[in-house]
Amino acid sequence: MTPKESETSLEDRIAGALVGAAVGDALGGPVEGYSPDQILERHGGRVHGIVGPWNGDAWRTARPLAPYHKGDGHVTDDTLMTHALIRVYARVRDHLDAYAIADHLVPDLMTNPRWIPELETETVPLHRVFLAEKWLVARLHYGHVDPREAGVGNIVNCGAAMYMAPVGLVNAANPAGAYAEALDVAGAHQSSYGREAAGVFAAAVAAAATPGATPDSVVAAALRLARDGTRTAIERVCEVASRHTDFESALVPLREAVTPYDTVGPDYRAPSLGARRPSRLHAIEELPVALGMLLVARGDYRHAVLGSVNYGRDCDSIATMAGALAGALGREVPQDWAKRIAEASRLDLWEPAATLTRVSREIFERDVHRRRTHEAAFTRMGGPSCSA
Repeated sequence: MTPKESETSLEDRIAGALVGAAVGDALGGPVEGYSPDQILERHGGRVHGIVGPWNGDAWRTARPLAPYHKGDGHVTDDTLMTHALIRVYARVRDHLDAYAIADHLVPDLMTNPRWIPELETETVPLHRVFLAEKWLVARLHYGHVDPREAGVGNIVNCGAAMYMAPVGLVNAANPAGAYAEALDVAGAHQSSYGREAAGVFAAAVAAAATPGATPDSVVAAALRLARDGTRTAIERVCEVASRHTDFESALVPLREAVTPYDTVGPDYRAPSLGARRPSRLHAIEELPVALGMLLVARGDYRHAVLGSVNYGRDCDSIATMAGALAGALGREVPQDWAKRIAEASRLDLWEPAATLTRVSREIFERDVHRRRTHEAAFTRMGGPSCSA
């Protein structure tokens, strides 16, 4: 950790995390679902930057990815959902809960047309998000389910975790607060280890945004809060990651370390019978691997994200998480990648960060007022004197 990194401002950490997440998302999109060996064969080597669609010009009809134009710098639903959550924060201007998802995120997905890079058209985000995210609309809008319980019954995957970076940033330097808020928010979307991963990822982002943070301190914060299979998976993967300094040598060992906790199985496109079902013994694959790649890279943004991309499988979400963590640490996001991805996706990647920074400052002021009000009341009941 250099003096410059320890002094990185809140604005820069939020921008680094959000732009870093979007860049990781776009780099991972075109190779999502494939193995490291398949990626190596398809691209004649490892992926080192922005690449085109897996099936070239046939992307419109080639299964299993059609009709999505993955590649050429297009962000995926990870970024679309992250930006949607930021818009909820901008409306509520306070901490969020499951009801905020029902009252604000769901209408945003259903009714506000936006440019969708992978579809190359303007439409409501609902038409792009995966079935696990469409669940939000089905359960909350049409099913009128209690938002705090709506995630029960959904497939258990990284759907909620992938867009929880804003929760960690609003709670910067407060991992426990981020964990609690993300669990509440994610209750509308996920259950079991999918919900747990959302809480732990938000906590890890909050820890990364702490002045003086390192990859080791981020992992330590995640382990202090994580429960059940999620904690064990992170522990095992990070133990292995600590023995590597290059992602090439880490690709197979990290996969082997997470395999006992991953329910999907060896063939990502043909999940096992027990895939994505609730469990206290299992974990999503994406978060432990993202934390592992952060350790392998010693926090370097480019190395962590490219390791995540070349890992394959759900690598857009892995690279989204690794990019958010490295960016929150204050590590530099390559501006050439960011500029090309913003132009290709027709998105301003920096405006959501500016918005969330303003909202985060407002929420902190609200928190200070609430805390001081509580302290004063407790003191009047005979408690210790409140802080100055």
